[in-house]
Amino acid sequence: MTVMNDTIQQQAQAKKAGLPMFTVLKRTLFIILGSLLVSVGLEIFLVPNNIIDGGIVGISILLSHISSWQIGLFLFVLNLPFVILGYKQIGKTFALSTLLGITVMSIGTNFLHPVPGLTDDPLLACVFGGIILGVGVGMVIRYGGSLDGTEIVAILVNKKTPFSIGEIVMFGNIFILGSAGFVFGWDRAMYSLIAYFIAFKVIDITIDGFQESKSVWIISDYHREIGDVLLARLGRGVTYLNGEGGFSGDEKKVVFCVVTRLEEAKLKLIVEEIDPEAFLAVGTIAEVRGGRFKKRDIH
Repeated sequence: MTVMNDTIQQQAQAKKAGLPMFTVLKRTLFIILGSLLVSVGLEIFLVPNNIIDGGIVGISILLSHISSWQIGLFLFVLNLPFVILGYKQIGKTFALSTLLGITVMSIGTNFLHPVPGLTDDPLLACVFGGIILGVGVGMVIRYGGSLDGTEIVAILVNKKTPFSIGEIVMFGNIFILGSAGFVFGWDRAMYSLIAYFIAFKVIDITIDGFQESKSVWIISDYHREIGDVLLARLGRGVTYLNGEGGFSGDEKKVVFCVVTRLEEAKLKLIVEEIDPEAFLAVGTIAEVRGGRFKKRDIH
């Protein structure tokens, strides 16, 4: 009983202590860096060429153009209610990280506003602006924050409607990007769509990383042979799971393994060589942690 009480007290103290200082500093640094990159993408590439992004950023660019006020003011004021909403619905850490990112982004755009754009070519502007914007937003999201309140709204609306978060965000952004056609002209609206698509894809790459992992499930009567060869030739650890055929009721062994996308083709070739009739399922994994097996060279 005393040991249990001590354990509970230690857990409570650890929870109260929060994240390690190094982790907090690392998250803060990358959120600031990501927010500054967004400022560069906006003020150096997109805004000077009348190209907008989706969400609150796009609305802020439109309002800034119409009113001639600084875009940073709209970025901060329009996102602030969503920060408060995020604090209530998602949590304190998320709200503080988001507030930090939005504040740095708003200040950054104000300082960079007098700086002339690097190019007058709208295609170059939307490509490089979209890439820089996507890296910045992805970095902030990866380290626990957000730079756009529409995502918070989408999460809440998703709970009360049959639409997914992606569908809600997409619908809102189509409306915003379409509005750019009435303000800047339809050619700029189409460039804005290109920039938005590029930023969207780069955000995914930044969050998930280039080293994308794959989960592999193999059902075969030669499960032990397949597992041994994967260990020896591919250099990846495997786990054997017990399964049961839904139709036949026979007991089956399932080989589970995690590989990189570059190793996927080699794994399929190995399975094909040992058992061409094996059932093979491959899925994408966003993140992999832990494990004791040390990667060896492929041969």
